[in-house]
Amino acid sequence: MLSPRKLKIDYGSETEGSVRLSDATTDEDDIKKVSSSRRKSKLPHGDELGEGASLAKAETISYARENETGIGSTDDAHESALHSRRHSLPFVTKILNKSKTYTPSGRRKRSASSSVRSFFSLTQSQAATRKWLYAAWLYLCIATIILGAVRTYVQYHALDGQEPIGWALGYLFGDIPWFRFQVVQANLERWICLTPRLGDDDEQTCHLGWVQHLRVSSIGEANTRLLLAAYWAAVIVVGLAVVFRLSPFYEVDTLRKVFHFMMVAMFLPSIYVDPTWCALALALALAIFLLLDLLRASQLPPLSKPITNFLHPYTDGRDHCGPVVISHIFLLIGCAIPLWLSLASLPRTGSSHMAGWEVPTRELSMVAGVVCVGLGDAAASLIGRRYGHHKWLWEGGKSFEGSLAFVVAVFFGLMAANIWLKVGGWPITSQTGDSRGTPRNFDSIRSGLLEWDWLRVVRDTGLCAGAASLTEAVLTGGNDNVVVPIFLWTCVKGLGL
Repeated sequence: MLSPRKLKIDYGSETEGSVRLSDATTDEDDIKKVSSSRRKSKLPHGDELGEGASLAKAETISYARENETGIGSTDDAHESALHSRRHSLPFVTKILNKSKTYTPSGRRKRSASSSVRSFFSLTQSQAATRKWLYAAWLYLCIATIILGAVRTYVQYHALDGQEPIGWALGYLFGDIPWFRFQVVQANLERWICLTPRLGDDDEQTCHLGWVQHLRVSSIGEANTRLLLAAYWAAVIVVGLAVVFRLSPFYEVDTLRKVFHFMMVAMFLPSIYVDPTWCALALALALAIFLLLDLLRASQLPPLSKPITNFLHPYTDGRDHCGPVVISHIFLLIGCAIPLWLSLASLPRTGSSHMAGWEVPTRELSMVAGVVCVGLGDAAASLIGRRYGHHKWLWEGGKSFEGSLAFVVAVFFGLMAANIWLKVGGWPITSQTGDSRGTPRNFDSIRSGLLEWDWLRVVRDTGLCAGAASLTEAVLTGGNDNVVVPIFLWTCVKGLGL
């Protein structure tokens, strides 16, 4: 038997553990019980060694010493197999067999199916080839679905039978003279729908405000969309440059708020200019985000790794709860849902191929999501984490200082958007859906601002901001980037701001 002193010496050091294990197994009493032939048959191969590698080394050393001394008998080995000693070390084979069938926590491993078991025999090059073939097949399926089913659905349910690709070309480039000449010269007018020429609708757009008149009669509707797209691209480039520049100095939560401010800079001034184009751009961006995250979660080459490397520094705990990174998706949805809801409640105008793609009026609720998520949520997070010393009574970690910052940011954001709506001269939708009279020149705009019921506007705006802030503070179990913008849109729409 092994004495406690010997066991303490044998197991006391990690660096000499394997050698001392062999010393323990070469105890004089143990050698008489174990035969050398049995030890030799139980030694595993090199590729089967896992967590018992150190024990295998101990058995090998013990076997070599037994060969030198010539000690061991078959009868003793048989007796040892029947009656294992209480203080003897377990055999390596038993440990290896158990590690193959059980997890480290003790749960029995599930056996792989026959379809999966066939992949275990593939070499690295064969596995890489199959992975690329699978990626090519999936990309082909995605392209087929988009160009087939999605394209057909959009053609007959959104564009009144117009071909989507040709409609999109005319929608974006229809005001460029060179493009119009090429379309007419190639006789492609039935496929590519061109917008009316500049100056054809001067009298019809004068009553819609100076911004709308400038967009339709001077710049052109399609050119305005291109200018807005270029402006959005510039904001994205500048925002990403700021994020990359500040990454070594600020934590992740602070850097994430830069993307919130980017949404405010992109859509707060541009939604009133062309609300349907902004809504379409947000829908396309959401579809692209979902598709790219599907490719990332599927680990398909060559896009999955770059997407993962780009998103990983800006993720938080909610993004690691599942296979989908939700932060940027919910940020976009929170900004877009109030705009989509407002467009669904407004009448549509437009002629020929643009039927239903214009709205005659504007309303403050269109920008409720941008103000709520871009300004309110960012201000509450930044101020609450830095100065939030007084917590609310309920659980969730929200602070009174953060909620107050949310109220202030949303209040000034809604006031600025409301003033821009007045200054732009767009027809404003009343609570009953009618269009109010709009000013035609800058003197009328100034007089309209002076005659504005500022007391009612300030009161209702403060109520909307306070209600949204209280909702954001109470909501601790859900994603506030989606729920709170919808609540704010309901408040703004209900009070007729």
